[in-house]
Amino acid sequence: MSLWKRLLWFAVAALGTWAVAMLALSRGEHISALWIVTAGFCALSISYRFYSKWLATKVLMLNEQRATPALLQDDNKDYVPTNGWMVFGHHFAAIAGPGPLVGPVLAAQFGFLPGTLWILIGATLGGGVHDMIVLFASIRRGGKTLGQMVREEIGRGVGLLALVSVLAIMIILLAVLALVVVQALAESPWGVFTIATTIPIALVMGIGLRTGKVSVMAVTIFGLLGLAFGVWGGQFLAHFPAIESWFRHDQKWLAWAIMIYGLAASILPVWMLLTPRDYLSTFLKLGTVALLAAAVLLINPTLQMPAITKFIDGSGLVFAGPVFPFVCITIACGAVSGFHSLIASGTTPKMITRESRIRSIGYGAMVTEMMVALMAMIAACVLQPGEYFAINTKGAPTEVVAKVSTAGFPVTEAQMQKLATNLGESTMFNRAGGAPTFAVGMANMFAQVSTKPTALALWYHFAIMFEALFILTTIDAGTRVGRFLLQDFLGNLWRPLGNTRSWTANFFSSVLLVAAWGWFLYEGVIDPLGGINSLWPLFGLANQLLSVVALCLGTTLLIKMRKSKYLFVTLVPLCFMCAVTFSAGYLKVFSPDPRLGFLSGAQSLLSQAAAVTDPVKAANLARQATIWRFDAFVAVSFLVLVLLIVVGSARQWLQLLRGTKRVVLHESEFVQMTPTQLAQF
Repeated sequence: MSLWKRLLWFAVAALGTWAVAMLALSRGEHISALWIVTAGFCALSISYRFYSKWLATKVLMLNEQRATPALLQDDNKDYVPTNGWMVFGHHFAAIAGPGPLVGPVLAAQFGFLPGTLWILIGATLGGGVHDMIVLFASIRRGGKTLGQMVREEIGRGVGLLALVSVLAIMIILLAVLALVVVQALAESPWGVFTIATTIPIALVMGIGLRTGKVSVMAVTIFGLLGLAFGVWGGQFLAHFPAIESWFRHDQKWLAWAIMIYGLAASILPVWMLLTPRDYLSTFLKLGTVALLAAAVLLINPTLQMPAITKFIDGSGLVFAGPVFPFVCITIACGAVSGFHSLIASGTTPKMITRESRIRSIGYGAMVTEMMVALMAMIAACVLQPGEYFAINTKGAPTEVVAKVSTAGFPVTEAQMQKLATNLGESTMFNRAGGAPTFAVGMANMFAQVSTKPTALALWYHFAIMFEALFILTTIDAGTRVGRFLLQDFLGNLWRPLGNTRSWTANFFSSVLLVAAWGWFLYEGVIDPLGGINSLWPLFGLANQLLSVVALCLGTTLLIKMRKSKYLFVTLVPLCFMCAVTFSAGYLKVFSPDPRLGFLSGAQSLLSQAAAVTDPVKAANLARQATIWRFDAFVAVSFLVLVLLIVVGSARQWLQLLRGTKRVVLHESEFVQMTPTQLAQF
């Protein structure tokens, strides 16, 4: 490296350090949101340039000459050699679900500093490593899933536990994601119109590329024009009531529509719908995030939220729980996400044509998602803290205003009503969940660059639609990956069901999987007190437990590859995530605080039910208590399963390191790429 390049990278490192110092040392005074953007950009640049390159060349030793599963097993359905940019688009769209948008917004109740630090550290040293190693492992093993690889590399017993736990967690995650989309799109013609237009556009793109007569550039331009029409044209539906009625639907209708879409995305060839639609969605995702970053640069907004709030002790208004471990659990996909391991061992490894792209897709997509999470943190923290907490605190308006103001964040009912009116909403109370808050923060920044009085409402509804599209791309890829996992499991019962080349087996497994998460989704739609809403508190915990399983696999592979001197790469994030998930799980189940612990919360609800005279209210309280006890059972089950996987993995590591067990690495046989393949891909 030349002297000038060294000086440049030293300057980037110094700037990033200064930005983090400005964020960390601020106490009481308001500081610019630009410092968060600067810290994120510097962390992304340095970690990708140096750490990911070191992982690729020294630890994993990627081989540019090695043929990938997409080339060796091309079946025109699941294994399809795909353009590198389209694979990146698919992978990023699939992994960037609600976590990087909703998680940082909820974690902002601790202040902007804890969440920002975890996003920066977790994504670069944990999430990027996690995603890159799992993607590498799957490509070296013919595109096998996480459960299959754990079974082969760690042991059949541990592998079976991993397969069962991963499949169960996957069903819950997909149902929760689908419910978020349904709630965002209900009675929203603009959002439904935009998402509906992306489906035929994606089909045309996929067919056009498959013919080989249309270039990627031409298809991309066509797709972008169609996407622009869908985003821009949706706002005018109100002028055409008859057409608008085609796209205005309730939650039940949307639930069935999403189930049908998930089934189609799982069964149809990956090149026909899934890849082009995810590629198309990535332009909207990254484009919107880039515009948000540009708005921050142009407006230079001030962070209104303190660096650290009083709620780090666990007494939060948005959710209960101390800053550790719940800042990590809440942010989820923005830093480390187990769901990424399912995509990295599901659809993506079956499309990559060169091992060198593992770095840009595995690590690059993760640190790109890190920037999305930082933008979400900014969107939440530029709001007035009183408004932020009033939006996310449950209760009657008078009670919420009193509670938030007493906590030290003044807000009035008139202030909240004015905000709702400007946004085109009837009220902004009881809008918990993170998504509305992100939309308000995003709309506030975008509206400042426009003089139109309706700009705030326009951008708010655009942001809601954007979030729904953001999450929907995770559902389609997740359903296809879930089908792979289910076929792994069913193949143990009857071998033909595990054949991914069989249309009959694919259809049967897809229907079974969609029926599983669709049942939970529909239950949540028709019964807000039960169904999937009861499992929402488990979303972050289940997601992070998956990362523990994936990092156990990564550690095992490094030992078998005789890379023991690099074990810290996976062991450090593994130990940290174990501390996070098991401590969070213990608190969620056994905490004596009824706002936090499932069991104490259930007991508190039963006591309230016994004290009320209204039989309907008493029945609802008793039912909610039953749901929380079920949550406790599910949480304990997940924790026990993952603990057994960790113990089984540790036992394997000791045997391998001591030499008492023979090292068997289950990589596919090396096949060199042909000159034609090297020239083409």
